[in-house]
Amino acid sequence: MTIEQILEKEIEESKRWLDIEKDDLTYKRDLQKKIELINWVLENMKNPDIPICDNIEFRMCQIIIAISELRILDWIFCQVCKSKSEEL
Repeated sequence: MTIEQILEKEIEESKRWLDIEKDDLTYKRDLQKKIELINWVLENMKNPDIPICDNIEFRMCQIIIAISELRILDWIFCQVCKSKSEEL
């Protein structure tokens, strides 16, 4: 089985679970994102000029930076809200 076939099978499985799942919105959102990312990879793999592993790694680094920014913003949020609640 090629990597493309494995990824396409994973999309099929995820879609099946997406159709079955009724309640868990977080799980459904994760499945939708998984399908979206696998499709993104498959689309990029069609172009032999794109270094797919470098492309995936770059996207991962972007997400890591966003998570880091989120942690900083969370800290700022806690400080500001703590300060605001103490004023009341």
